[in-house]
Amino acid sequence: MTLLGHRPPLTAKIGLLVIALFLLTALIGPWLAPYGQSQSVGDPWAPASAKMWLGADQIGRDMLTRLIYGARTTIGIATICTVLSFFIGITLGFTAAVLAGWVDVALSRLVDVILSIPQLILALIVIGVFGSSIAVLIITIAVLDSTKVFRLARALGMNIAVLDYVEVARMRGEGLWWIIRHEILPNASAPLVSEFGLRFCFNFLFVAALSYLGIGVQPPYADWGGMVRDNAGAIGFGLPAPLYPAIAIAMLTVGVNLVVDWLLSIDARPSGAQAEM
Repeated sequence: MTLLGHRPPLTAKIGLLVIALFLLTALIGPWLAPYGQSQSVGDPWAPASAKMWLGADQIGRDMLTRLIYGARTTIGIATICTVLSFFIGITLGFTAAVLAGWVDVALSRLVDVILSIPQLILALIVIGVFGSSIAVLIITIAVLDSTKVFRLARALGMNIAVLDYVEVARMRGEGLWWIIRHEILPNASAPLVSEFGLRFCFNFLFVAALSYLGIGVQPPYADWGGMVRDNAGAIGFGLPAPLYPAIAIAMLTVGVNLVVDWLLSIDARPSGAQAEM
């Protein structure tokens, strides 16, 4: 799959714009935020004003500032989790596909065991044992998510590993890592790129869900899922405080899915159709 010659449709352009805005907010937003992320500057659930454009949260912190810092925390953790899960899943998946035999059986059965346990329950157990630090959160989500990446990478690798150019590389005496890097990975990149966007969405929502349950990102760090939980009581008073982080979560998820849908549509086109474009 190549993006050259494929102009994104309007929906994909909207998705790219949303992603760019959120990434820009995560990168430079904290320097533009009017207050500190844990600084109390008003009354609890104070209405929007010139001092606080989106009002205050349950303990008087500026909602806009918390949203900006929350973008860095939530998006950053989800991105790191996704990159780490792809590194683990692709490495083990391609290794199982190339070596086959007992290595494939052992890795596949280990993945089956992990997948047999509901992801949320397993995450609750691991975080309950090792604590809810950001490092534990990242490693737990990455390992759990790598099982899905492993299955895709293994399936792609098995289809590519039997092709002639891979057999030629083996006959030349090329090692496992050379074959993975130069023969399998470049030819499996198209579906993996699309899968990366989907896995990011799942990890992003999973981080938010764990924070909403109180076992994800811990105070004083701002996190969109935790902000929804902390301000849920405002709904009873007709206040919009919990809606802001919820809308941010929904917007980024929809934006990424719009781009992924475009990438999948490119990958699904037959080679002849791509050549004509």
